[in-house]
Amino acid sequence: MFTRFEEFAASSMLGSEDSPPRSQGRLHFSQDWQRSLFGLALALSKEGHFEWEAFRQNLIASIAQWEQTPCGDQPPWDYYERFLQALLKVLQEHSLLDVHELETRLSTLKPTVQ
Repeated sequence: MFTRFEEFAASSMLGSEDSPPRSQGRLHFSQDWQRSLFGLALALSKEGHFEWEAFRQNLIASIAQWEQTPCGDQPPWDYYERFLQALLKVLQEHSLLDVHELETRLSTLKPTVQ
């Protein structure tokens, strides 16, 4: 069940370039690490460690970076890989967690972190 903050965060992304995958109107996660990653970003922002909009701008930039990569060099599209890159960047910008420490922790949920 979403609280007001989670509802705000998820709905603020509707229809925009950073909108998460949905199925029948609900957020769609094909793997457990994706749900955990989304929850981590929401929880950290809700607790005031960074503004949700700062994260969203990093996500938009991460998506744009993928889009601007030449087709031959482009990794396969994965929204949550872009989401992960955006979260890593916002965590670095706010000196919240060492990126290597986060990657180590996420590797227990997801086999490879790029």
